[in-house]
Amino acid sequence: MAFDEYQADRIRHFFKSKGVHFEEKKMMGGLCFMVDGKMCVGTHIDKKLGVDLLMCRIGQDAAEQSRDQKGCLPMDFTGRPMKGYVFVNPEGTDTDQEMEKWLEMALAFNPLAKASKKKKKKS
Repeated sequence: MAFDEYQADRIRHFFKSKGVHFEEKKMMGGLCFMVDGKMCVGTHIDKKLGVDLLMCRIGQDAAEQSRDQKGCLPMDFTGRPMKGYVFVNPEGTDTDQEMEKWLEMALAFNPLAKASKKKKKKS
């Protein structure tokens, strides 16, 4: 799994400074940070571009409004963008203030996000 450990540390530090309980899961080719059992943010290295991307779940309205912000890209793994999610390239997360803006948006949306359905274990 390819992800930038420095970026992951920045996310961890932010969540801890805010007193946010989170879990880390390796998935989607990177590292995802789960808050209240829901995907909130993540980090991975884009193989095509060779850059570290911050993944943020900010909701469909915020994602549409953020399109023109520095470093913001549609989250697209399969050729079809995922609604309510964005990628932010290093240009948009260079400073702590820029990074924190995206993390705050993801945390603000988290209570509204639906948790994915748990798969039933086969017995």
